[in-house]
Amino acid sequence: MSLFILFQRDDCHLCDQALALLAEAKFPDFDSVWIDDDESLEARYGARVPVLRRSDGAELDWPFDREAVRRFVP
Repeated sequence: MSLFILFQRDDCHLCDQALALLAEAKFPDFDSVWIDDDESLEARYGARVPVLRRSDGAELDWPFDREAVRRFVP
């Protein structure tokens, strides 16, 4: 299990932008969770995706930039 989870949805251009930014920032490995078919995740993250969550529960909502991502890593 990874220290980070990226909550996203299928066919989401903002999610694609977040993935590109994470790659550019050489962000550590993370798990991806798609919220599309999960009512509870949809209710929590629907309007907020993409959201990066750390294992301690801290969340970073989009839009985030490279500096915010770097600060998010413990």
